[in-house]
Amino acid sequence: MIKLLGILIIILGFTFKLDSILIITLSAIVTAVVGGLTPTDLLSTLGENFVNNRSIAIFILIMLVTGTLERNGLKETAAKLIGKIKNPTSGKVIAAYGVMRGAFGAFNVSFGGVAGFVQPIIMPMATGAIEASGNEPNEKHVEEIKGMASAMENIAWFFCQVLFVGGSGGLLIQSTLAGLGYEVELAALAKVAIPTAIVAILVGMVYFIQKDKLLRKKYYKQSTTKTEMQEVDNVKNKRGGGRD
Repeated sequence: MIKLLGILIIILGFTFKLDSILIITLSAIVTAVVGGLTPTDLLSTLGENFVNNRSIAIFILIMLVTGTLERNGLKETAAKLIGKIKNPTSGKVIAAYGVMRGAFGAFNVSFGGVAGFVQPIIMPMATGAIEASGNEPNEKHVEEIKGMASAMENIAWFFCQVLFVGGSGGLLIQSTLAGLGYEVELAALAKVAIPTAIVAILVGMVYFIQKDKLLRKKYYKQSTTKTEMQEVDNVKNKRGGGRD
């Protein structure tokens, strides 16, 4: 049981919100001592593991680049791109976000996830699309949209982050396979993941657009019918004007 003392130190340290690096270092030292490792053996083990996983240091540089992009208006530019959708609906807004999220995810660029981008930016745009069609947003519909937008965020990020050579997802897969005896190059891993990512985004887009269409018919049936009739009248008027 005494060999588990290092785990207890980590639990207590995080419980009392102490310095994370200090907690982990102290836990490693205590575990080495109770496990019978000499200082030389401990340093050798730490050095060996660092060399085996040195590619993870690339992730630190990526975080700095992402932070710089966000500080210089990345979120605002992304919102403007989505805002250019013609005849927007909540489903189309979410689908457009999925495409953009996947594209940026392939370069390991994050917008802040559900809390940092979906809630403050995508949700107002999605509800605004409902209001633009002449309807008052239904509370149940809005809750469904929240779930769809969050799901699209997870789909796009999960399948597209591994496309970036040096990203945390790819490095995790590579190190896991290496531990099992399979040496895989990051470029080859990304190449294999491309078709999966594309299919995942497309399926998500079609599903959420169709689901939103059904929800709009359910919650705004009368208004939706009026809107569709107006669109038909507009088409007829355009055709009539063309004959003249």
